[in-house]
Amino acid sequence: MPFDFKKEYRELYQPKPKPSIVEVPPMRFLTVEGSGDPNEEGGSYAHALELLYSVAYTLKMSYKTDYVIEGFYQYVVPPLEGFWWQDGVNGVNYANKSSFCWVSAIRVPEFVGKDDFSWAIKTATAKKKLDFSPVRLIELDEGLCVQCMHIGPYDDEPATVAAMHEFAESQGYVPDFSDARRHHEIYLSDPRKTNPSNLKTVVRHPIRKA
Repeated sequence: MPFDFKKEYRELYQPKPKPSIVEVPPMRFLTVEGSGDPNEEGGSYAHALELLYSVAYTLKMSYKTDYVIEGFYQYVVPPLEGFWWQDGVNGVNYANKSSFCWVSAIRVPEFVGKDDFSWAIKTATAKKKLDFSPVRLIELDEGLCVQCMHIGPYDDEPATVAAMHEFAESQGYVPDFSDARRHHEIYLSDPRKTNPSNLKTVVRHPIRKA
């Protein structure tokens, strides 16, 4: 069976719908950075997802080509993730989506190195005829966070966030947002196929000891 990050790391991808504290280990991601309303049809966010998934699946299916990735094992492409912020806002303001800045991300296994990434970019470019230069391969060490499974529309997340911060404070922590630590969402449902009331999204915020 292909390795499934969601099943093997349930504490990171399947938290309960109540806040909890988690220490997130370092991970490797494909990312595209941009800004603007993610709901804009044909906008920069939609284009970023097209680029990310193209490279992610090129790497996943590399075993069917002549290219060999050292240490490769078959795996399920992990869920889409997003890091969100707005200038002058501590967290996010859901009412002003046009001011969003974001980094869209898809986790990749640790065996994916710079050479493998370069091969995937070249291969995807030849196949899709798109400019993949916005895609990056990065290491991210998120560290100590409070998180919760949010069930429902994205616009209802403020209530979940408020519960997360209240819980963190009760445990002796305070938010720790910075240029390197953002509002983080992991999308476990496809909004094109799922009723908004049933959407599952992991919401995660950075914290530190008070």
